[in-house]
Amino acid sequence: MTQQSQTDTSSADSATGAVRLSRTLGLWNLIIIGMVIIQPTAPMGIYGVISNKAHGHVVTTILIAMIAMLFTAISYGRMARIYPSAGSAYTYVGQEMHSALGYVVGWGMVMDYLLNPLICTAFCAKAAMNILPGLSYYVWILIFAGFFTWVNLRGIKTSAQLNEALCGGMVIVVMLFLGSVVRAVWHVHHDPGFFTHPFYQPGAFYPSSIFAGTSVAVLTYIGFDAVSTLSEEVENPRRNILLATVLVCLITGLLSGLEVYAAQLIWGSKPFPTDQVESAFALLSRQAGGAILFQIVNFTLLVANLGSGMGSQLAAGRLLYGMGRGNALPRAIFGVIEPKQHVPRNNIMIVGFFALAGAGILEFFADRLGGGAYEIGAEALNFGAFIAFMGVNASSFVHHWRHKRSRNLSGLIVPALGFLICAFIWVHLSRPALLLGAIWMVTGISYGAYRTHGFRAELISFEIPPDEA
Repeated sequence: MTQQSQTDTSSADSATGAVRLSRTLGLWNLIIIGMVIIQPTAPMGIYGVISNKAHGHVVTTILIAMIAMLFTAISYGRMARIYPSAGSAYTYVGQEMHSALGYVVGWGMVMDYLLNPLICTAFCAKAAMNILPGLSYYVWILIFAGFFTWVNLRGIKTSAQLNEALCGGMVIVVMLFLGSVVRAVWHVHHDPGFFTHPFYQPGAFYPSSIFAGTSVAVLTYIGFDAVSTLSEEVENPRRNILLATVLVCLITGLLSGLEVYAAQLIWGSKPFPTDQVESAFALLSRQAGGAILFQIVNFTLLVANLGSGMGSQLAAGRLLYGMGRGNALPRAIFGVIEPKQHVPRNNIMIVGFFALAGAGILEFFADRLGGGAYEIGAEALNFGAFIAFMGVNASSFVHHWRHKRSRNLSGLIVPALGFLICAFIWVHLSRPALLLGAIWMVTGISYGAYRTHGFRAELISFEIPPDEA
């Protein structure tokens, strides 16, 4: 855009009284923001869960998950071109397919957003127990769930500069870990195949286990879709949103693959004890670099999940507010803003209570459910996330099929493959995750059917208020 055209646009905006967001973000700004949201330490927290499920083939599951996410990232980028002010999977599905299907996808997203604070609460509690073991797990989840809620009720936002500094600090910790691994394996004699076993180890490679591990490994990439919400503040969004979304997935996959490959060289395919699965990466860090590296990694993961927990609770409150405002949830409870702090207070408190209660209940029934609160919560989170991913791929396919100008081989094959791969991984979630997800979806669909007399009336308004457009 030329300087004259920018002036004309600004004048027009002034004349109409419209206030628009400034398009100041370039491609690399978007990539950095995406990496900050996902975090460079993303695979460390779920390493133990994946390793136990995939019999040590963590790097293989990370790379398979990356392929699935790349197809979905392309679909997200393409749909963000069409709906640059929304950035929401349920909006894409509701607009391109049917409002009832949009509601179903939105309800799945609510599960995803609610469970993220829960698993962060559970992880922080386990990590804190490594530092101060005198307090029980249930005391720690009360502390962290209360802290997340307290922060978000006051509208405190972590600045972009602090997030980038935190991201940089995590990269330094990753480099320290990789250096320790190189030093640990450099002068030691290894059996043939030592450096390829992380990808494929005969006798321990089972397709069902690999896909079960992949169903958790995709959690590494959760958050890449947030890039699409910045469409109105991006230079050349039709190009940069798509490129940034794909590059964030690719960089995350390669960095995460390197981290878990190094971890497997140290730990191998040995299973982790169930009560230590959340601390698995810290445990193998101690084997690679001693007690100091153990504490550094453990503290780094604790801080990362503190930030993720606060951010995910705020995002969950925002999604619930959007659905309440759009009449998908009771407006009187979910669609209101607290006037003093300008936050969706009811939603934040509901999410905080859900995180506290859920982290406690899942841990209490861990033995019966076949895993700890973090493990079960992570897989159940992916249940909701993959409903959204399949919805985005489906809406992208439908859009390219309907519009002849957009109909081409790539426009149809990419979302079709993205949908099929996501569906395949989705059905390989654990039984507890599928059961919890099914209960959640049946509850939401029953509520939607009740509100609309069998979905014969409109349930959701997809209109965006002028001040948010």
